[in-house]
Amino acid sequence: MKAAYTKPFLTAAFIILADQIIKTWVHSHMYMGEEIRFFGSHGMLHYTENNGMAFGMEWGGDAGKLALTLFRIVAVCGIVYSLVYLIKHKYHRGLVMNVALILAGAVGNIIDSTFYGIMYKYAPLFHGRVVDMFYFPLFRGTYPSWLPFFGGEPFEFFRPVFNLADSAICVGVIMILIYQKRYFKHEVPELSSPNSEMVEE
Repeated sequence: MKAAYTKPFLTAAFIILADQIIKTWVHSHMYMGEEIRFFGSHGMLHYTENNGMAFGMEWGGDAGKLALTLFRIVAVCGIVYSLVYLIKHKYHRGLVMNVALILAGAVGNIIDSTFYGIMYKYAPLFHGRVVDMFYFPLFRGTYPSWLPFFGGEPFEFFRPVFNLADSAICVGVIMILIYQKRYFKHEVPELSSPNSEMVEE
């Protein structure tokens, strides 16, 4: 039974450690806005920080930042409980591992928003900024002029800058959505019809 708990929690711990190593390196070796290109203009490390949710989204200033951090902590407690429940009740291993990915991503970003402000001396507890660095602007262009609201405006895919924790959350959620029928399938007992009982008699 211990082995069932070991693999998902070790996987989560490995992702959290890798995420923090990357973030620490970027913070220590790059200046804000610096880029290190490894796939030309379509893939690079781009150092940025954000106060809000995944992929740089913002929410409600300082009060929103505090509320978001506290919400993340509560959410992680819920995810841990869910992961233990899934393991204990022997749910599909794929589901368990994907929930472990979501847990790892959530914890990875919580570490930033909870402690980075104090560690790097720019904000109080729970007000740290999340470090992002992966940037893949694969396609650039202009929206057609006939398109409402966005006609003639430039577009870029993929615009958000993200980190390993964000990736873990996205992979976990997407895999659960794709394989939900497999993960949550259950056997439906066959119902005997009245005619079948008459035949048996």
